[in-house]
Formats: sequence, structure tokens, C-alpha cells
Amino acid sequence: MKHIQTDQEHVKQMGRCHQIGDTLWLTMSGSGISFRFTGRYLEIPIRGGYVTEHGEPDGNYARVAVYANGVRILDEMIDSPRSRLTAVDGEEPATLEIELIKLSESAMSVIGVEPLNVGDGDEVVPLPPRAHLVEFIGDSITCGYGVDDEVVDHSFSTATEDVTRAYALHTARLLDVDYTLFSASGFGVISGYTDDPSRRLAEQCIPDYYHSVGFCRDRFPDGSSPTETRWDFSRLRPEAVVINLGTNDDSFCQDAEEKQREYMETYERFLGDVRQCNPQAELFCVLGLMGQRLCPWMERACENYRQHTGDGRVHTLRLPEQDGNIGYVVNYHPLERFHLAAAEALAPYIKNIMNW
Repeated sequence: MKHIQTDQEHVKQMGRCHQIGDTLWLTMSGSGISFRFTGRYLEIPIRGGYVTEHGEPDGNYARVAVYANGVRILDEMIDSPRSRLTAVDGEEPATLEIELIKLSESAMSVIGVEPLNVGDGDEVVPLPPRAHLVEFIGDSITCGYGVDDEVVDHSFSTATEDVTRAYALHTARLLDVDYTLFSASGFGVISGYTDDPSRRLAEQCIPDYYHSVGFCRDRFPDGSSPTETRWDFSRLRPEAVVINLGTNDDSFCQDAEEKQREYMETYERFLGDVRQCNPQAELFCVLGLMGQRLCPWMERACENYRQHTGDGRVHTLRLPEQDGNIGYVVNYHPLERFHLAAAEALAPYIKNIMNW
């Protein structure tokens, strides 16, 4: 038995990852590792964060999947401080493309990938990067909230969250690009989701956390927090950035023009921040899958930004709205078929502008 480090020499790191010692910590939805494995035995040791040691009252532990040649072979909730995922255990050597993907979002829980355990003669090499990289910034829609549970009245659960069935990863697959996500359920631009429009959830705003490894209530074992850990933007250089924010703001803004205008102005400022962090990228601002009331204000924010800065590399698209007569998943979130419809609108739009 030998141990293979999960560093960039041996595996392809996907999304915002954070290295502590020999453990690679995954926070955001869609973060993970991929590599080509040749051999008979592969075990992936997983560490849980603070919540696995002290308990998560709602059971919202991290959900992770392992794929072999594109087929999901493991789907696990990481509810203990130490887990071991056996991905390959055969008598004859095999060559497989292995992916480990964090299906659930950063807000509730993190996982760490320790050095891989393989047979003495087995080999691990990173998969090559795809030609392009796209970043998706968003909320629960981007995270794949509730997509595995078609009972509207059920509550949020990381066990029913699957980013691979949401529009962002569908879009990435249609474009055949690598991806990185920065998303958190209930978050907006000026307010998180609220069931009382007179009450702003100012602590749930994506612009406040975009420079971090990820908003998270969990902690790493050394006591540090993803929320307090700065992200190094030089590590990932997306050529396109998709921003899908406003659905939760709408719960606060409603039809109040003063609030809608504040959303517009704050959105414009956030565009400037995203541009500063991603000077080389085309920016794609999208909205509308769960309602289109704020779409005109998002579009005005982008037009104002273009006029004020002269930056013409900002584009807008209204996503097709879900049809409630067909159905919903948890808390009126989109069925996978509507995620796919959004991706089928977004992917060719990006492809045309990027000339990919």
C-alpha cells in the first residue's frame, strides 16, 4: 500500500480548494478532484469538519459522490470525522477516470480529502484541464437545492442537494468546459431570502463573501473558517463568469422601487469587484429561473456599469422561467428539467459570444 498526495502534481483540483497540511479541503458545491487511476485498489480517505465531531442538529452533513468513467459509483453523506471511500477493489488492474465531487454547498459543511491509498504498483495522474474555465456565482439555484426531492413542502437538506443536476454543471457539460462555483442558498445582493419584506437579511449577501474560500458555518479542524480564509484569485482564471443573483433579493424588494433601485446600484458595484478579480473574463449576468420581476433591474445595472466604465464585456440573459403547473422540488425550487432548459439557453449564448 502507498499514499498519493492530493496536490496538483497528482490530481486535478476542481473549484475553490484549500490545502491544510496533507489534506485538501473542499467547500463549494462542485469542488473536488479528478485523476486517471491505473491499478487494482483505490481508497479515498475523507475527513469531516467541525460539525462531524460535534454534530449538526439538522443532519446537514456534506454529500459527496465518486464517479468512475462518468458513472456514479458512490454517493455518501460524510457524517463522521473519518470516512474511507473504496472506489476500486479488483483482482485485475483497470484504468479509470475518477472524479470526486462535493454535491452539497459550503454553508453547512466541509470535507477534506487526505492522501489516496493505492496498491504498490498502482498509478495516479491528474486529468488534463479542459480548454476553457467558467465560474458560476449564485444562490440555491446554482447549488442544486432540493433537486432530488420533488415534495414541495419538505425542508432544505444537503442530502437532497445535487449540484450535478443544476443548470451550472449542465451548462458546463454542454460547453465541455471546466467549472468553479461560488454559491450559497438563500443569498442575494442586498438581502438574503426573507418571508417578511420589512426584514432585510443583510448578513446573507454574496458580495460580502466573494473574496473568501466560501461562506461556511462549519470550520476546518485547526479552527480556521472558510469564511475567514481569503481566496487567491490567481489560482483560477475563468474566461467567463456567470452571475445569477436576485431571486432572494426579490423576496425583500417585492415591488418597492426604492429597494429595487438599491439592488441595481449594489449589483453594479459588485460587477466592478468581479471585474477587478477577473480582469480577463467576459461577464454573463442571468436571472429569471424562479421569477423575473427583478430582471429589468439587473439589466439596468449592467447597462449602467457599461456606460460608467466603458467595459463592454458584460452581457445579460433572462433565463426561461420554470413552469409550476408541471411541478417543483423542495420550497418551489426548479425541477431538473428546468435547470436543463436554463442550461440549453445559456450554453449557446456563452458559446456564441466567446466564439468557442
